[in-house]
Amino acid sequence: MHKSSWQNRRHGRRSHSQNPWFRQHGSNERHNAEAQQSPRHSSHCDDEAPSTSSGTAGSSSVPDLPGYYYDPEKKRYFRLLPGHNNCNPLTKESIRQKEMESKRLQLLEQEDKQGKKIARLGFNASSLLQKSKLGFLNVTSYCRLAHELRVSCMQRKKVQIQSSDPSALASDRFNLILADTNSDRLFTVNDVKVGGSKYGIINLRGLKTPALRVHMHENLYFTNRKVNAVCWASLNHLDSHILLCLMGIAETPGCATLLPASLFVSSHPGGDRPGMLCSFRIPGAWSCAWSLNIQANNCFSTGLSRRVLVTSVVTGHRQSFGTSSDVLAQQFALMAPLLFNGCRSGEIFAIDLRCRNQGKGWQATRLFHDSAVTSVQILQEEQCVMASDMAGTIKLWDLRTTKCIRQYEGHVNEYAHLPLHVHEEEGIVVAVGQDCYTRIWSLHDAQLLRTIPSPHPTSKADIPSVAFSSRLGGFQGAPGLLMAVRQDLYCFSYS
Repeated sequence: MHKSSWQNRRHGRRSHSQNPWFRQHGSNERHNAEAQQSPRHSSHCDDEAPSTSSGTAGSSSVPDLPGYYYDPEKKRYFRLLPGHNNCNPLTKESIRQKEMESKRLQLLEQEDKQGKKIARLGFNASSLLQKSKLGFLNVTSYCRLAHELRVSCMQRKKVQIQSSDPSALASDRFNLILADTNSDRLFTVNDVKVGGSKYGIINLRGLKTPALRVHMHENLYFTNRKVNAVCWASLNHLDSHILLCLMGIAETPGCATLLPASLFVSSHPGGDRPGMLCSFRIPGAWSCAWSLNIQANNCFSTGLSRRVLVTSVVTGHRQSFGTSSDVLAQQFALMAPLLFNGCRSGEIFAIDLRCRNQGKGWQATRLFHDSAVTSVQILQEEQCVMASDMAGTIKLWDLRTTKCIRQYEGHVNEYAHLPLHVHEEEGIVVAVGQDCYTRIWSLHDAQLLRTIPSPHPTSKADIPSVAFSSRLGGFQGAPGLLMAVRQDLYCFSYS
C-alpha cells in the first residue's frame, strides 16, 4: 500500500512536469517565490531591468517580475543578469534599442500610409475656411493655423545630390547643415571616411518638385580637427563668409576661421574674386556668433571655457569678458547692443557691448536653467529669448520680467550639444532630440504639432541635422524642412 501510493505520487509529479501548462505556471510561481524570499536581490535586479519591460508586460496582462524581461513575441521571460547568455547577452540597452527601432518603423509606416494629418483636434482646411468667413478667426490666427496644417501634411522625399565627385557622396556622412539667410544655400560639414571633416555648399535653387535635384559645390579645404561651432558671416555682403571654430589638436592651437563662400564655386562669373580668407588663433571655442548690430559691426564672438571673446575682423581688436562657466551658446541682438550667452552651469546672461572693460554693469540680463544650455535664440521683437538645455527642457523667457512664460514638452536630450530652430514667420519651433526624432511645436501655445522619425535606424552617431525655411531655394521657393542623415538628404515640403 505504501509502495503503490508512493508510485502514484511519483507518476503524478511526472505527469505534472510533462504538462506544458503546469510547467509554465509552475516556473512563474517559483519566480514569484524567489522574488519574495530575496528582497535585496529583487531590488537590485529591478534597477537593472528597463522601465519599458514593465510597460510591455502590463499591456499584455503578464505579471512584471523584478530582474526579468518578458518578450511578447516569444511569450516567455528572460533573466537580466550579466553573463547569463554569452551567445546573445540580453541587456537593458539592447532591449531599449529594439523597442525604439520597432516604434520608429511603425511611425514610418503610418506616415507613408497617412497622407494628411491633423495637428489640432477639430481643425482641418474646411473648418478653418468656415471659421474665417464667419469672423471667428482673425488674419493672424488664420495664417498661423494654416501653417500648422501644412506642417502636419509635409511628406518626406529624397533629394538627389549632384556633385563632381559622386564617390565622395556615397562615403562621406553629413555631420551638419546650415542654411543662409535667404535659404538658397546650404553649408555642410561632412565626416570623411578616412577621418577628419570637409566642407561644401549646396545650391538650393534647383530644389523644386517633382524632381528634387541640388548641386554640391565642394572645396579642397580639409581638416582633421573637430568643428565645434559654425555660423554664416556677413563681411563683404550678406552671408559672404562662413565662420568656423576648430578645436586644437596636438601642437596645433584652436582657431576661428573665416571661409569665403565663393571658394566653393568652381567658376566666378563677372570676375568675382574670392573674398578674404583669415584665421584667428584662439583657445578651444564651444560656440560662435556673428554680429549684425551696427554698434559691433564686422565683429564675431567666441564662447570659450570661462571666457567670452568679441573680436573685430577689420582691426583685430578683442574684448574679453570673464564668466564662471563654459559658454556653449551665443547670439547677438540686432537692435540692442547685447550678446546673449548660454553656459554649462545653466546660466543665461547678456553682455552690454557698450562696456569696453570688465567693470560693473556689463551683464544686462541673467536667467537660469537647471542644466547646461545648448542653444539660445532671440525673437524678433527682442523682448523674449528661447533656450534649450541638456535636460531636454525648452523654455521661452520674457526679458522684461525675467520669467519663463512658456515651456515646450517632449524634447529628448541627456548630454548632447543640440541646436534649436525658431521660425516666427511660420510660428513654429523645431528641434532634433538624441532619440533622432524631429519635433515641431507651435510657437504660440507650445503644442506639439508633429514628431518625425529618422529615415535611418536610431543611433547616437546618426542624429539628423535639419534646416527649416519658408522659402527653400530662395524668394520663390516653397516652405519646407530639410533633413540630412548619413549620406542622404531629405525634403519635407508643404506641397
